[in-house]
Amino acid sequence: MTDFTLTNARIVLETEVLTGTLRVEGGIIKDVSTGGTAVAGAVDVEGDLVIPGLIELHTDNLERHIEPRPKVDWPHQAAILAHDAELASVGITTVFDAMRAGSIHRQKGDAGYHKYARSLSHELMHLRDLGALKISHFLHLRAEVCSETLEEELAEFGPEDRVGLVSLMDHTPGQRQFRDLSKLKDYVQKKRGMTDAEFDDHVNHLYELRDTFGARHEAVAVAEAKRLGAVLASHDDTTAEHVEVSRRHGVRVAEFPTTVEAAQACKLHGIAAMMGAPNLIRGGSHSGNVAAHDLAERGLLDIVSSDYVPSALMSSAILLADLWDDLPRAIATVSANPAKAVGLSDRGRIAPELHADLVRIARIEGTPVVRGVWSHGRQVG
Repeated sequence: MTDFTLTNARIVLETEVLTGTLRVEGGIIKDVSTGGTAVAGAVDVEGDLVIPGLIELHTDNLERHIEPRPKVDWPHQAAILAHDAELASVGITTVFDAMRAGSIHRQKGDAGYHKYARSLSHELMHLRDLGALKISHFLHLRAEVCSETLEEELAEFGPEDRVGLVSLMDHTPGQRQFRDLSKLKDYVQKKRGMTDAEFDDHVNHLYELRDTFGARHEAVAVAEAKRLGAVLASHDDTTAEHVEVSRRHGVRVAEFPTTVEAAQACKLHGIAAMMGAPNLIRGGSHSGNVAAHDLAERGLLDIVSSDYVPSALMSSAILLADLWDDLPRAIATVSANPAKAVGLSDRGRIAPELHADLVRIARIEGTPVVRGVWSHGRQVG
């Protein structure tokens, strides 16, 4: 870690943008003040924005690196390092790496999948312990309730594993994310190359899994999140009834509610609603669900996730800043709000005594350009 001072900066605080100077000592923010500074060696950032490091709660990016093509198992250490470096390069300084827990072994059409989270998380934390990673990593276990092995896979994790999030995933066809079966068919057939008959077998098997394991696995995941000390998240809530169930479970984050009705219910119950940055930037959901832009205009959007495009997180924050005409509010959706939702009180804002997780950005023709990234005071980008 190094001590440094940034000056001539537009510093994005919780409710205002302050033009001034930011001082870091030992990886901790020590002072934020207006005006210039006489400190020797202060870095003139030439009026660029300085914002908190972005906090990513749900990203499929690590999975994309370990399996860049279907059935291609890339060397995991190389994949983890590439994933870590990519996130750092776009201003993400804390990530909850999403890993699936729960497997399907018996399936026609090669649509089954096997466990990987326990071994991959060991490799991730080993690299972290070696000091090889640029940013902070926590685990996000995606608990697939319609699977055969969820209970045994979750049991392999303990409180020492930094599991920060457990999300309840129910991908039963015809509801939640894929109410429109044609959207699911198009997605699965393109990804896995299934025939129509294989897709029908796949759907019927998922129905069987829901009937056999769904209720038990949902209860198990809720209990395991508590045992692990993790925040519980729901996924693809569609109705007010779904949100009521989430509330009873103690859910604090609703990942990607699919309707205005669900987002409104989340607001009523104090559950933070998270939407995907690709949805916001593209102007709609690839599954045909509610547009993030609509929720933002209604004041129902609290957190943004990059989902499957890491660079989209910064772009979405700037898009929201223009939509709301409120830069601090927009930046909070990718920093302070996710930090609060998962109980991280030591980051997510620019304030004295917090970690110096910082990003310097400029806007060139409206596009955010990252010019510097610091994680715990160490420059990583």
